[in-house]
Amino acid sequence: MIEDVAEKVTGRVDEEKSEIQDTGSPRQVCWRGRGIVFAPLDVDDAELVHAWRADPVAAHEIGMWPRSLSALRERIERDRDDHDRDDFLVLLPDGTPIGHIALFDQDLVDGTAEILLMLDPERRSQGYGTDAVDALVDLAFGELPMHRLQAVTHTTNTAALDVLARAGFSQEGIRRSACQHRGRRYDVAVLALLRDEWQALSRPRSWDVPATGQ
Repeated sequence: MIEDVAEKVTGRVDEEKSEIQDTGSPRQVCWRGRGIVFAPLDVDDAELVHAWRADPVAAHEIGMWPRSLSALRERIERDRDDHDRDDFLVLLPDGTPIGHIALFDQDLVDGTAEILLMLDPERRSQGYGTDAVDALVDLAFGELPMHRLQAVTHTTNTAALDVLARAGFSQEGIRRSACQHRGRRYDVAVLALLRDEWQALSRPRSWDVPATGQ
């Protein structure tokens, strides 16, 4: 599905591709937002993602437990052929990779999907999470026929809850005692953003962001 999106944004892709390649990075950008750009996640990114998943904060708050590097490579390879999800590497405009974001469980009939975000530990609390979520939301509602986007996180994950709130998501409910970590049960918050709520947001959309990414 991302190939169709790339065709719709050819002009922006060409601008960003030249910018990234000027820095020595071979990444082909397929989407851009405020301060960040997206490139399709590739098997060669496994080492990066593997290191980010090994972070204890990510393991607890996102529930992504470390796997062997070979297993992660195989998972990325399988996901590339999954037409119900799109995975992206989040990059700074200079080509520096700072995270992994995904739109998965896509149902084009009902118009629903779920989002996932994991940032490099050194890039947290700098506004990149909100920029990345805003860009993915614009992709889902602006280029795909989505009506509802969902996100889940621990109720104690205040950083993620703040990012989602700034992106316009509203908490719909709580799954009580839905996950376990270090012998303790945790509640999980369920948040969602609807198309009409996205349309009512006053922020610029990704396609309105200047080519500099600012």
